[in-house]
Amino acid sequence: MKKTVLTVVCASLMTMSALTPAVADDKPGKKKDDKAKPPANMSTVGGAQLGKAGTQVNLGPGAPVLPKELSGRSWIVADAESGEVLAAHNAHWRLPPASTLKMLFADTVLPTLPKDQVYKVKDSDLADVGAGSSLVGVKEDHTYSVHDLWLGVFLRSGNDAVHVLSKMYGGVPKTVADMNAHAEELQALDTHVVSPDGYDAEGQVSSAYDLTLIARSGLQKADFREYAATATADFPGEGKGKKRETFEIQNTNRLLTGDYGLNPYKGIAGVKNGNTTHAGATFTGVAERDNKVLLVTVMNPDSDEQNAVYQETARLLDWGFKAADKVTPVGELVRPRSAEGSGSSGAAAPEKQKSDGSLKNTEHAAAEQGSSGVGIALAITGGVLLLIGAGVFVVNRRWPLPDLVRKLPRR
Repeated sequence: MKKTVLTVVCASLMTMSALTPAVADDKPGKKKDDKAKPPANMSTVGGAQLGKAGTQVNLGPGAPVLPKELSGRSWIVADAESGEVLAAHNAHWRLPPASTLKMLFADTVLPTLPKDQVYKVKDSDLADVGAGSSLVGVKEDHTYSVHDLWLGVFLRSGNDAVHVLSKMYGGVPKTVADMNAHAEELQALDTHVVSPDGYDAEGQVSSAYDLTLIARSGLQKADFREYAATATADFPGEGKGKKRETFEIQNTNRLLTGDYGLNPYKGIAGVKNGNTTHAGATFTGVAERDNKVLLVTVMNPDSDEQNAVYQETARLLDWGFKAADKVTPVGELVRPRSAEGSGSSGAAAPEKQKSDGSLKNTEHAAAEQGSSGVGIALAITGGVLLLIGAGVFVVNRRWPLPDLVRKLPRR
């Protein structure tokens, strides 16, 4: 009996230890009596004002005040094109990022693996997927294309898909090392990667500033935009060959799908949400309205409001679209290190249009992936979805953004 009791106690202690928060500048927590505060000294990457604790905003004449219903531990509103930060709150507070870290995973790995490459999954590929992980349903001894797996990453936040892609990339250790190196290249210096899928791990942190910087980099890639804006798709199930079954998967970004009591946000086009024990709810979203493209990141709201992270993101987007030309920026999204000597602000050079990137081919690709017309949209305006063409245009000759070429009806 004593041995049994001792075993139970030890097991309980081990469980409690596994649930201790990741090492960050403070413990995220979710309790209202949690008095966690941002550190006194935070990074000043992007501007001195961004290193200050609390809300930072420089309102000009006629500018609307910030929404009152904001409980996020950290958040930021930025112009995706110019990189100007319109307002921020504890922008550089290093906190667990949850699955928003998958944006960095995709920005690092996605360009290296051909979409049509196929891979047969082994048991060992899934051995290190964390308990309780979000999964898309990847099965051992089944074959998947890289395209299938990215749909699983972006739509269902599938940690199983992340681990298989990491294996194809060269293994989890290499993936983590390259993600950290890419974060440094982007000057996302608040970010430290331990697990490529964002699963809670000691020492794994990022910030609202970094996640926004990472999203901005990812959105320069056509495939990244396509996956981030896909609402639904067919995913391979059991069976082989032509007899193989498929099942529908839906994006967990509720501002995109309008699920769980929310309406789709007008102009939304991605990018990634997350939720873990230590991180709470996190979200980075991009939206376009009236030729203005904004990025908003919200980390760990402690409000009891249903869908708080999405509601607060929507409020900040609404504010940003109204205030964009009536505030003095509090900072900027910095350029990657490799672009610092280019003599221009913004990101690295635009991606090149593929020679086969016609509208016809774009439409065919969207039809093949079964995305219910959302496929490669980067904007929802006037109650309709707009599909990205393969061509791009350069905003201020710095940042390529998708050319909105045709309309699709909302589901």
